[in-house]
Amino acid sequence: MVRSKKCMLVGLNEREVCQMDECYNDPGGYFIVDGSEKVVIAQERSASNTVFVFPPPNNCKFTYRAEIRSVAEKPPFTVRDFSVLVSKRATGASKAMEATYGSGRPITAILPYIKQEIPIGVLFRALGCLTDREITAHITFDLNDDEMANWLSASIAHSSVISTQEVALNFIAVRGVKPGVTKAQRLDYARNLLRKDFLPHIGTTPEYDRAKVYFLGYMVHRMVSVALGRREYDDRDHYANKRLDLVGPLLTSLFRGLFFKLRKDMKEYVQKFIDRGKDFKMELAVKPRIISDGLKYSLSTGNWGDSRLKGNVRTGVAQVLNRQSYVGMVSQLRRLVNPVPREAKVTSPRQLHNTQWGVVCPSDTPEGQSVGLVKNLALMACVTVQSDATHIEALLSNMPDMLDLRIEGGPEAVGKATKVFVNGRWVGLHRKPEELVDKLREYRKEETIDRKVSITRDLLRKEIHIRFDAGRLCRPLLTVKNYTARSGHGYTSRLAFRRNHLPFLEEDARVVGWKFFLNKGLVEYIDVAEEENILCAFFPGELRGNQQRVTHCEIHPSMILGVAASLIPFPDHNQSPRNTYQASMGKQAIGLYTSNFNYRHDIAGSILFYPQKPLVDSRATEFLKTVESPAGINCIVAVLSYTGYNQEDSIIMNKSAIDRGLFRHTFNRSYHAEETETRRDQREVIEVPDEDDCEGIRIAHYGKLEADGIVQVGTRMSGDDAIIGKTVTYRRSKAADIGDDEMDLQKKDASIFLRSSETGIVDQVLRSVTADGHNFCKVRVRSVRRPVTGDKFASRHGQKGTIGITFPQEDMPFTAEGITPDVIINPHAIPSRMTIGHLVECHTSKMAAAFSRSGGFGNSTSVSCSHLGTPFSRGVTEVNTKLVAHELSALGYEQHGNEVMFNGFTGRKLNAQVFIGPTYYQRLKHLVEDKICSRNRGMVTVLTRQPTEGRRRDGGLRIGEMERDCLISHGVALNLKERLFEVSDAYRVHVCSICGLIAVVNLQRRYYGCRRCGKKATIQQVLIPYACKLLFQELMSMNIAPRMLTL
Repeated sequence: MVRSKKCMLVGLNEREVCQMDECYNDPGGYFIVDGSEKVVIAQERSASNTVFVFPPPNNCKFTYRAEIRSVAEKPPFTVRDFSVLVSKRATGASKAMEATYGSGRPITAILPYIKQEIPIGVLFRALGCLTDREITAHITFDLNDDEMANWLSASIAHSSVISTQEVALNFIAVRGVKPGVTKAQRLDYARNLLRKDFLPHIGTTPEYDRAKVYFLGYMVHRMVSVALGRREYDDRDHYANKRLDLVGPLLTSLFRGLFFKLRKDMKEYVQKFIDRGKDFKMELAVKPRIISDGLKYSLSTGNWGDSRLKGNVRTGVAQVLNRQSYVGMVSQLRRLVNPVPREAKVTSPRQLHNTQWGVVCPSDTPEGQSVGLVKNLALMACVTVQSDATHIEALLSNMPDMLDLRIEGGPEAVGKATKVFVNGRWVGLHRKPEELVDKLREYRKEETIDRKVSITRDLLRKEIHIRFDAGRLCRPLLTVKNYTARSGHGYTSRLAFRRNHLPFLEEDARVVGWKFFLNKGLVEYIDVAEEENILCAFFPGELRGNQQRVTHCEIHPSMILGVAASLIPFPDHNQSPRNTYQASMGKQAIGLYTSNFNYRHDIAGSILFYPQKPLVDSRATEFLKTVESPAGINCIVAVLSYTGYNQEDSIIMNKSAIDRGLFRHTFNRSYHAEETETRRDQREVIEVPDEDDCEGIRIAHYGKLEADGIVQVGTRMSGDDAIIGKTVTYRRSKAADIGDDEMDLQKKDASIFLRSSETGIVDQVLRSVTADGHNFCKVRVRSVRRPVTGDKFASRHGQKGTIGITFPQEDMPFTAEGITPDVIINPHAIPSRMTIGHLVECHTSKMAAAFSRSGGFGNSTSVSCSHLGTPFSRGVTEVNTKLVAHELSALGYEQHGNEVMFNGFTGRKLNAQVFIGPTYYQRLKHLVEDKICSRNRGMVTVLTRQPTEGRRRDGGLRIGEMERDCLISHGVALNLKERLFEVSDAYRVHVCSICGLIAVVNLQRRYYGCRRCGKKATIQQVLIPYACKLLFQELMSMNIAPRMLTL
């Protein structure tokens, strides 16, 4: 992984990184596999070792279901699922019991490797809990709870026949083992099952049997509480119930599967030699390429898991790193994916959940099927790693008032104390929960325990949850100190961060570091679960006069946004979908995607000629380094209807500005060829193909190739020119009896050609050797792209549009100062989309430009304009439109940004004032030159003889039903016939005018006949589409006779 501890770039400063021809702003976090950059996307999953009570799916035979995915924390890391169910419809026996025992339904459990459901009473007795009273006490925690006891009576009666532990174990084993096993073996099987495969996260030794009884009772208690209406169902989409698998856990699971495969192959190899009674060499039994090739395959293809198990393979886990823009690259590294299928018609996983605040960006999600399933982390969100549990358990065991369930206490003590859970495992009870929580949080501040340990107290259910597992989402918050108010009522709160800490922020981060603020207790990591136990202020100013016990304060509210959304200025002034559009379009913007672009051979890359820093941006740009990798230009934009060429999201652009270099960029495309030797008799060589001894020569230009088979730097290339000459030498068919082996070899052309629709100049040629010792070559071709009609542009507020027309500067409207706009957009783009941020940016940018020209900002030169676009700001960085209007007025401009403009064609003054000012615009990757497609005649498909499909294959544009209807409505019947028939698949057939069947005709011999009518037949020539003729022949093969009636 790039920038990991094993990477050669770790520990280097920016200067040293640049000397190695690498980008100094590259954050790393991705892999390089066979020269391709691969990033592993974080995967969402449900939390392990956590009890969930979810509503059952429709048409299910159960009414309630409590489930847990139990994962052992120690080797061999056993993973087992366990469920407790309540039947929907009672059997005849249980209906009779209902009159006697109450309204409850029988409760059953699903154990691993057991084929049938086990009554819950049988499971309790198998664990050593024998009496009905004891079972009820472990579930209700209070024998005086008549309602719950009445509900459980049917389940108790359901298993009353089995009264001893031995019978219960035998009852379970019979449903899991094959017939013919002795009773002693069945009992051993059941004991091992309950110890190793039943709730393995609690423990796998006999000393944990008592703890498993308590946990089983807790699961049933949770489910029955939901059935009685005391508790609601758990929320699947709550982020406290979710975990993220990053590259570490994903590679761990992948390695574990590959290692088991290696062990299995070794065992089979050794067993084969042992069965034959022969000696074997252990070094031959070990196949190390199983692991290395398996890891490489998954990183290359993105298929994660065992390919032999179809349901166990996840696709798209590893993706090619997006190098279209710097923002897109950083955003992809912080992406997370929900495993719900994209075509699923479910809405709840896609909706924005309250618990995503501060950890998941609310705006950065794609449109279409993936909406809400592909998300991005917020700026300050981080994912926890696994911590050591031994230290925390030792601290808990030594605390006073702590009861260990394995040694002391009983079911009746549970209702009087608070339950303590560590990573989902019930470890004991505590009589003074508030003191325990305060003590643990104090240990966390002192770093006695890990700083990212979650300590959550549930007052209503009397539970304390301590979590330190991997994959939890957390974020840093400022801590707040509380003091009792002088009046004795309420609290006085203030930040732990004081003025004397400000100098440390200004020092070098490598000297002070983030850890300094954590050690001082000024900042604290809070995860999603613990967030429900805190009271967090939005701004520090809210602490004044607030008598509530505020525990934390946001570092800044804008930290709820992700990488792409945080670069939008004034997003809090826009309609929400517009921010989502810009979050996607910002990744498509053409700019400076990396600082070492001149040394890279990306498949495709675009470099903007004159990228600029925005006049107004957000504070996040300073930390994301996007100022050093900009992707846009500050254009003078007028909001005006002018000549009608900027209707419906079209824009008018200044042709003279384009001639001066506005939005001009270089497009680079790299072509790659490698010499390989796939088999002993097949070899690929980079050379100039010879027409005399090489077959498969294309109708193309090979004359630009040098003697080594590669074009020279500076050569001008056009479509279908050969860039890299390459031949494949292979052996002919063995049927040809040729004596000389050299005469048996044949060469075939496999050269690399420039794309037919592109032109350019060879910019760079790279030759090197692969790790396998094969020569390879990369050729980079550059071309300059100018903005033309149809190219796509967008502001940072989702206001996208294509060029409708370009006017020279003399035809553009102009102001009294002589300023002509670079871009003219339509006024109708603003009201319905409610992108007020677009107007505020233009207004503020105009003030920033005027302020920089005048050399001052009113009477205050200390105020910076650059970070005024930060959302949810207060104080110095808060945008006050009245202040901006006042400053513009003081600088001699109209206070609202409007100006009198004159028509460029007539010179007359326009009737209305025009809103005009600088706005940051982006050129997107969607270019007309890459998408324009037309053809006269060309390749056709073999089967239907219709034109091929696709621009790269010189295909045609398909005219569908709706296009056909359009042409019919215009009355152009002959044009429709020409498009659909004459230039497509016109075909001549001969038809018998008597029977209407296709006749047998040989034009060379002048034979005309009909198999049905014989000599009586009269043959006529008919023109039909070839696809129609093909359909008729297919019908005839099924004994259906299509007949054509001719006039």
